[in-house]
Amino acid sequence: MNQIFLCLRIVFSNWVYLLIAGLIASIFWILFNMFDQLLFFAPIVIFYLPPDAITGFILTNITSILMGFVVSMNVYLLRHSKLKLSLASLLSGSSLSVLSSTCASCTSLGFVLVSTFGGAGIAASSLMSNYQIPLRIVSIALLIWTFYSISTKLTTSCFIKDHRVIK
Repeated sequence: MNQIFLCLRIVFSNWVYLLIAGLIASIFWILFNMFDQLLFFAPIVIFYLPPDAITGFILTNITSILMGFVVSMNVYLLRHSKLKLSLASLLSGSSLSVLSSTCASCTSLGFVLVSTFGGAGIAASSLMSNYQIPLRIVSIALLIWTFYSISTKLTTSCFIKDHRVIK
């Protein structure tokens, strides 16, 4: 647990990475709420949260905050580390969280899936709408795992550079 707090202190002591995290979290919050049809921009900006969407709203808030942390920490890791990183480690939970955040049968994504993939698009649309909450929980778990692996990489790289034990 100390490792995670140390990593957060290392990365977010610089205001640039805090700004990146806030910006990414804000962008994904807006996108997720637009896809869930909770945030509207036309004819006026309005946010409406019905009682049946509270669980999804809480999960998308957690996902957007974790996305901000993960992207900001990845940027820090890419700029300050000599470790080799794979593209899979950078995009592990991000794509599933974006896909699971959208209600595929409610938005235009459902029409894109159906028109592009035909029967397979219908199956994907119904799968995503039926298992939207479990998919969001899986994406949050993947983002937490990504967050933990990034913090491990950051603290071990500091350990190797400094040649001392961090307590």
